[in-house]
Amino acid sequence: MALHKDEVSSLAAKFGKNDKDTGAAEVQIALLTERIKTLTEHCKQFKKDCSGRRGLLILVGKRRRILKYMQRTNLDGYRSLIKELGLRK
Repeated sequence: MALHKDEVSSLAAKFGKNDKDTGAAEVQIALLTERIKTLTEHCKQFKKDCSGRRGLLILVGKRRRILKYMQRTNLDGYRSLIKELGLRK
């Protein structure tokens, strides 16, 4: 379920300073969002996969914590990222 190297670099180039900037909060949120989307589709197909569902919930919680941090530190960036990723907040 991991993202491919080219997907990671394209998301890092889009949301970060360069294509190797994977540590920025914006890039981490974008990467988690993509992983959450793929795991959501997996859980829709395999309804009895409890470990997959647990992993999905862990990723959602991690993304929520990083979003909360970003909201405290960079409110304008937070609002633009939410709009661009299409998250409900």
